[in-house]
Amino acid sequence: MKKTFLSNLILIVVLNLLIKPFYILGIDAEVQNRVGAEIYGNYFALLNFSFLLNILLDFGINNYNNRNIAQNPQLVNSYLGKLLSIRFLLFFLYFTFTLAAGFSIGYSSSEIYFLSLLVLNQFFVAIIQFARSNFGGLHLFKIDSIISVLDRLLMILLCGVLLWSPLIETDFKIEWFIYAQTFSYLFTAIISILLLKYKIGKIRLKLKKVFSIALLKQSFPYALLILLMTFYNKIDSVMIERMLEDGDKQAGVYAQGFRYFDAVNMFALLFAGLLLPIFARLIKNKASIKPILELGVKTLLPISIIVGMTAYFYKFDLMSFRYTDNLLEASDSFGYLIISFIPVSITYIFGTLLTANGSLKQLNIMAIGGVLLNVLLNYILIPELKAEGAAIATLITQISTALVQVLLALVIFKLKIDFKLIFKFSILIIGVIFIQFFIKEYVPMFNSLVKLFSVLLLSTLLAFIIGLLPFKSLVNVFKNNK
Repeated sequence: MKKTFLSNLILIVVLNLLIKPFYILGIDAEVQNRVGAEIYGNYFALLNFSFLLNILLDFGINNYNNRNIAQNPQLVNSYLGKLLSIRFLLFFLYFTFTLAAGFSIGYSSSEIYFLSLLVLNQFFVAIIQFARSNFGGLHLFKIDSIISVLDRLLMILLCGVLLWSPLIETDFKIEWFIYAQTFSYLFTAIISILLLKYKIGKIRLKLKKVFSIALLKQSFPYALLILLMTFYNKIDSVMIERMLEDGDKQAGVYAQGFRYFDAVNMFALLFAGLLLPIFARLIKNKASIKPILELGVKTLLPISIIVGMTAYFYKFDLMSFRYTDNLLEASDSFGYLIISFIPVSITYIFGTLLTANGSLKQLNIMAIGGVLLNVLLNYILIPELKAEGAAIATLITQISTALVQVLLALVIFKLKIDFKLIFKFSILIIGVIFIQFFIKEYVPMFNSLVKLFSVLLLSTLLAFIIGLLPFKSLVNVFKNNK
């Protein structure tokens, strides 16, 4: 199981390293540079608003399906058509409530139009994620890896032409970006379903009332958890845009830092996507989860600490590397966001374990607390500190919820606290700080980018030396896959 996890983790990370950073920092960032912070900020707030009621579209089906198919792969043929039928029904519910909510908070007609397109895009994304939940549940990780980057690859091609082709003489418009997303998501959704059909056979859409009601009842705890976590992860930009007079601009400033955070966060999310079906199958077979849990902690957490702390030290340089406007404001908010990558990574490990175990009641109580804490902090901090205040609220919320999930996992799985491992992480944190100050003080001749990569390289070497990154396991994977 370790070999399966690591080999597929390597594949999915390599594919995503080739595609997604270029999309986020090359395409997405360039779109903001072209249209300006205010226009992009308005789009960014609308995009996050489209996420808030996304649960009506998903209703926890993906997480439920991933866990269920991993534990009972023989059910995929009988479930697929019924689940897809429910998806189409839920889309109309999601579309109606999201647009009604948009009207109720005062969005203009042009904003409602953009919101409608973003809602449609969310539906296509939901279809892709549903297909991927089946690939993950069946342990078809290679197909899942390819599908995970296909939409972004298409976006790079389409937007690359729109942004840099000499044949395009007019200024880039934000709606072009949304249209390109719609095409890319639709194409990827079609390919995903066709591949799923190829793997499992003919798909027949069937809307069974009894089955649908029973499924929605079973998936409701997953739905509630996703709804609550979405709120405390996405509400910040919406509150910024609605609460401040210069809300569009401040949402754009927040988006500048969030873009880098999103670039690193998507790898942790992919990591969690691999862990969920593996944890679920181990729990179903009553096998020990400790080896995979330890592997996950030693793989993701050191990386998140190194990346988060190093990016914090060079936050202004990272902002100036890609942007020209609002650098100081954006770097301040980005600093807090990128440090929050560390507790977010903890959540991806321990929250995934608890989800695979079906500990939804405990997770939902935790998430309710997270929503209340985040909204309260945003309400207090945004009027005074603007985008930076929202980032501080995010960091405090993520640390709080991550600690609760670790405690829950320790209690539910009767895990012992590994003080030796905690000591190693303490050495790593102190080491990263020391390496940063050493390079800053004694290696002044290099530019900031070279210094940044030097800190990353030396910190990674330190993690290997103290036994945090699983070097031997990685070497064995490469040997066994030659």
